Amino acid sequence: MVQLSVNVNKVATLRNARGGALPDLLDAVRAVLAAGGRAITIHPREDQRHITKEDVEAIAGLLEPLRDEVELNIEGDPRPDLMDTVLRLQPHQCTLVPVRPGEVTSQAGWPSSTPIDTMRQLLLRLKARNIRVSVFVDPDPAAIRWADALGAHRVELYTEPYAKAAANGIEAAQASFQNYAACARLAHTFGLGINAGHDINLANLQLFSRLPHLDEISIGHALWSRAIFVGLDRVVREYLDILE
Repeated sequence: MVQLSVNVNKVATLRNARGGALPDLLDAVRAVLAAGGRAITIHPREDQRHITKEDVEAIAGLLEPLRDEVELNIEGDPRPDLMDTVLRLQPHQCTLVPVRPGEVTSQAGWPSSTPIDTMRQLLLRLKARNIRVSVFVDPDPAAIRWADALGAHRVELYTEPYAKAAANGIEAAQASFQNYAACARLAHTFGLGINAGHDINLANLQLFSRLPHLDEISIGHALWSRAIFVGLDRVVREYLDILE
C-alpha cells in the first residue's frame, strides 16, 4: 500500500491567524492517527508562519513512543538550524526542499544544476543518524539523475504540473501522468524510492495513485480544505481508501 503522509501545516496556519493554542496541533495529529493515518509531515519554514520550532519538538515528542508504527517526515530547506534539529530529533525521513524568497508554497524542485558537494556532505550526516533522505524534484530525468548522484534514498516528485493538467481533463491528465511514470521508472532503476506531493486531491489521486513504484504521497491543503466540510476522520479514510 502507498503510504499517506498527512501534512499538518494548515492547522498551524489557522491557529497562528488568531494567536493562542486553538486549533490544537497535537489534537490534529491524534485525529489523523485515529482515522488510520500512519505518517505525518511538517514543514517548518524559517519565518515560522505555520509550524513553529515548538511545534516540531511537540510533534516529535508525541510520536516518539509510536516510532515503530507512525513515521515523521520533516521537510524544508537545508538551513543549519533546521538541519541541527533534524539530526537531533531523528525523524524517519527528511525531505530537502528548495525555498524561494517570498514564496507562499513550494514552486519547483531542486534544479539539476544544484551543486552536489555541499549537499552530499549533509546527506552523509543525515544517513549516519539513520534518517531517510528524500529530495524534492521536478518530473525531469535530469533531476532524477542529480538525486541519484547526490546519494538520496528517495525523490519526492513535485506534482503541481500534474494537478494543473488534470484540471484540464482526462487526456491532459494522462499525458502528464505518463511523464511522471517515466520519471518514476527511471528513479526505480537507480534504486531510488518514489514519493510525491503538491496539489494532489481526491479527484486527481485516482489516476496518480497508479504511479509505478510509488512509496508515499504527501497531502495537506486539499485534505484540510475538505475536512472543514465533512470532518477529518472521513477525509483521511477517503484518501486511504484510494491508496488501498
